[in-house]
Amino acid sequence: MLALKLQNLFLMLLKFKFCKRLSLLMIISFLSLNHCKSSKVSKKKDYTKSKPIVKPSEETTLSIKIIDYAKQFQGVRYKFGGTTKKGMDCSGLVHESFSAYNIQLPRISRDMAKRGKKISLNTVIPGDLLFFKTKNKRNAINHVGLVIAISSGNIKFIHATTSKGVIISSLAENYWNNSFAEARRIL
Repeated sequence: MLALKLQNLFLMLLKFKFCKRLSLLMIISFLSLNHCKSSKVSKKKDYTKSKPIVKPSEETTLSIKIIDYAKQFQGVRYKFGGTTKKGMDCSGLVHESFSAYNIQLPRISRDMAKRGKKISLNTVIPGDLLFFKTKNKRNAINHVGLVIAISSGNIKFIHATTSKGVIISSLAENYWNNSFAEARRIL
């Protein structure tokens, strides 16, 4: 097919008495364009053999829901014993967030620290709880936060502080890093 096209082109050029060199140059150009790599038809991908969709586990989905529930309280002022948008304390935030999904935890942070499984900090995932001893006289756990994200080893958690209310903090902050006591997995 290609040879026939070339032959016809060559004969046509000779009929019009073009220069032989020009004819040869046009034929070479035609051949080079016809075999250009970019002119090849791309292969279509076969999307029928796609990888199976991996669904998040029930625990992961539940963790996300609990975290989202807790985040709705961001900016709420601190109130000792509080469990509503009118005022919230740290254990109230965690208690209400888990309770919204029928997971009952004690109302006090030091009692929460007896639930679930104690885990190392390097295995923490969103939905886990962080417990702190914030320089109190009894040297006991008196603060809790809910892990919401981990990025490059930086653990972010939501909690309620007496000075700023419900906020998101990082365990990389000196105060929280120095006060950290343990981490626990509830789910």
